[in-house]
Amino acid sequence: MKKMLFPVLLIAALLLSGCGGQTPPEAVPSEGGQPAAEAVELKFMLWGAPEELAVWNAIVDEFQAQNPGIKVNVEVSDWTAYWEKLKTMLAAGTPPDLFAMDAPYYLDYQTRGVLKNLQPYVDANPDMLQGVYPQTLEAYKTAGGYFGLPRDFQTIVLFYNKDMFDKAGVAYPTADWTYDDLRQASKDLTMDTNGDGVADQYGFTADLWDMELAWSSAIWAHGGDILSADHTQTLIGEPAARQAWQVFHDMMFQDKSMPDVNTAASYGLDLFQAGIAAMTPIGHWAVPGYNAANFQWDVAPMPKGPAGSATSVNSAGFVVAEASEHPEEAFEFIKFVLSQSGQTRLTELGFAIPVLKSVAESPVFLEQQGTTINQQAFLDSLAFAHMKPVFKGYDEWSAAVGDGMIPIWTGEAELNATLDEIVKAADEVLSKNK
Repeated sequence: MKKMLFPVLLIAALLLSGCGGQTPPEAVPSEGGQPAAEAVELKFMLWGAPEELAVWNAIVDEFQAQNPGIKVNVEVSDWTAYWEKLKTMLAAGTPPDLFAMDAPYYLDYQTRGVLKNLQPYVDANPDMLQGVYPQTLEAYKTAGGYFGLPRDFQTIVLFYNKDMFDKAGVAYPTADWTYDDLRQASKDLTMDTNGDGVADQYGFTADLWDMELAWSSAIWAHGGDILSADHTQTLIGEPAARQAWQVFHDMMFQDKSMPDVNTAASYGLDLFQAGIAAMTPIGHWAVPGYNAANFQWDVAPMPKGPAGSATSVNSAGFVVAEASEHPEEAFEFIKFVLSQSGQTRLTELGFAIPVLKSVAESPVFLEQQGTTINQQAFLDSLAFAHMKPVFKGYDEWSAAVGDGMIPIWTGEAELNATLDEIVKAADEVLSKNK
């Protein structure tokens, strides 16, 4: 969901780089205090909030207690720093043994030979994927097998401020809501509270740069699609997709119930969390932060369109570096995190939905401490969720679309003519990444 370019020079460096750079292993003391074996030391990198480190360290402690010959060193960085550091380490031939992967970027790395093929390990552990949501596995399948596995997933739902709805006398969103309902409620919830002629409260806000949060769901719900099945054509300019774009354009510039890009940026923060916007589409990663807000809120499925209900699903996963000297041990850690115990610990983070159905459909996820929201809505949304596309060149393609749309959302460019230009530019990216 974030911008991340994959520079051409760096790609070349990845292809030319060698392996190595592993940390020397430490000795594991025997019961008698003498070195009995060399401990394998793994470096595990992921993106996330600083508070995630404590939970990951708890998972590692449990893993190490069961696997005393393996030490796992966890490093958590914010999204931007994580990808920049990872690229540098890969280019230098000193990657972490194990690192997190956002599904849409997966093929950019897999096709460049920097990921270990995990299929032989999966074949040797045929029971480990039992009970994993099949939708989450789909993104990591390749003709050569799994080069990564999901650890959690995100379905996008509609978050709404109950206090704002109550004050305006507007009924809460339901599973039967349509985009017409969303638009009308958004108008009813937009207010100029101090009478200066400028809205102080908006009914709806959404990040329209990346497909994940709003526009992909709307396009699918209107009967359109994002890409052709063979990933050679961009379809966001087809008639059904244009209906979806028009919904947001009208809300922004006709109804003025959704702030334009410049207005939203002027607040410099999350408009929903700040109590400025009454609704926003987002994933479970927002829950811990929103729990700290000083208003009542809940979630509902994304609205229906003429083609029915639709939302997007994306997953975060694990991959092992091809350069790792300890792939077996790295896979043991993956296997542990995908176990009942590991998934339970991971759910305690509160940022995502566990991929193991037995944990996701249990009180561990559905009755999490610190929140009383409708957790079931995240799981129910899987029934009509479309997987966020995974294809080589996703990063560059998403930038061509996201950056190309900005003049529309600032009000400087006309919607349909700009869409024509964006589709052409996006298709050129696809043609370079066949």
